Amino acid sequence: MNDQNQPGDSAEHEYDHGALGDAEYAEFMELAAEEGFDIEDVEGAIEAAGHGPLPVLAVVGRPNVGKSTLVNRIIGRREAVVEDKPGVTRDRVTYEAEWAGRRFKVVDTGGWEQDVLGIDASVAAQAEYAIEAADAVVFVVDAKVGATDTDEAVVRLLRKAGKPVVLAANKVDGPSGEADAAYLWSLGLGEPHPVSALHGRGTGDMLDAVLEVLPNAPEQTFGGAGIGGPRRIALIGRPNVGKSSLLNKVAGEERVVVNELAGTTRDPVDELIELGGVTWKFVDTAGIRKRVHLQQGADYYASLRTAAAVEKAEVAVVLIDASENISVQDQRIITMAVDAGRAMVIAYNKWDTLDEERRYYLEREIETELGQVAWAPRVNVSAYTGRHMEKLVPAIETALAGWETRVPTGRLNAFLGELVSAHPHPVRGGKQPRILFGTQAGTKPPRFVLFASGFIEAGYRRFIERRLREEFGFEGTPIHISVRVREKRGAKKK
Repeated sequence: MNDQNQPGDSAEHEYDHGALGDAEYAEFMELAAEEGFDIEDVEGAIEAAGHGPLPVLAVVGRPNVGKSTLVNRIIGRREAVVEDKPGVTRDRVTYEAEWAGRRFKVVDTGGWEQDVLGIDASVAAQAEYAIEAADAVVFVVDAKVGATDTDEAVVRLLRKAGKPVVLAANKVDGPSGEADAAYLWSLGLGEPHPVSALHGRGTGDMLDAVLEVLPNAPEQTFGGAGIGGPRRIALIGRPNVGKSSLLNKVAGEERVVVNELAGTTRDPVDELIELGGVTWKFVDTAGIRKRVHLQQGADYYASLRTAAAVEKAEVAVVLIDASENISVQDQRIITMAVDAGRAMVIAYNKWDTLDEERRYYLEREIETELGQVAWAPRVNVSAYTGRHMEKLVPAIETALAGWETRVPTGRLNAFLGELVSAHPHPVRGGKQPRILFGTQAGTKPPRFVLFASGFIEAGYRRFIERRLREEFGFEGTPIHISVRVREKRGAKKK
């Protein structure tokens, strides 16, 4: 999980120190100035890395009201597919945007319709999930058509979600259309902002209103009961790998339905379970069969709810059926947990059924297919017999500890200095870029921002991540590394 940014313009606003204390922050900024970095750029990089995920803005509305056109206007480039017929956008599609110096994610959704079946129902479910996962919503209504019954249904959905809403009255191409926009006060969502997504009219004022309700960074409560509440563990995996059986075994009683028929669990099931004197909140989720957009009916909705459960969890316990070959779907589920930035434990279930030959080939599969998550604690268990269940909680605790680990800036830079001296970046094009210094700007998961004299190749960044793990642990957690490149001395910002 790496990204690399060239320095750009920053707006004048308060910057977040991330995980750095005041004294550490001041010392770090002095170092940055000595190395010739623009102070605002460094502050912006720490802020971006420190607060974790960017706030999310969902753009919703019924079909063909101009959502994708508005998304293109917001992100400043033509990426969302636009066609003059409803239903072109089906999946949720996420883009990164910036307005007035603030970065955020924009989610373009398919049109929302009530009482629909088939793929249209899947589109509506995607929109509902986008609203659930968003920090604020832009609700797009066709001002020329006015409020329809479907728009009223979306309003009810938005009220139920309780998210801040900015109402965009689209297709207002001139002053004459503003009277049509005014009629949308009747929706009860506050002031309608007359815009023309096609021509850009009024979109700046609408985005100003968006920034007023969009948080600088989303709160990561992980669905717990607040500080001191039980840690939240999501059990995820393909259907019939034994998630419900595992939950029943750790609970010591039949808490959830277990059936040989795959897909018995549809909704995530929360269970408070005491293990080792500690209360944990385990979430049994539906098995994820295949890619979300290829699913139908109940499986489709179950996958969306499972994804939401992972977002709210702190640790994902990924169950893999050790008696079967590791599948592409197993790898996809692991990637989902990594992309969500959650601590992770991999539990190989049905271990009691393996013979020596299968164990040998399984070890080879783990090396080749799951080498990218070799940092995840592994437990070999049997949900049926209870074999090695006592190892599950220590593995979860190890993953949580890695997820919350922070390396002080001084110690990190001493490590980076030794690393760069012993293993410099390869020379490319007659130049040898160097990592100059860095800091860990956040945790849950650990997020580092490194400052360099030139472009750092992906392979070298992977090398740095590997050495960070060897030196500081970080067992059971993904690591995010971003690299900020110094401008040439004397270069002026535009």
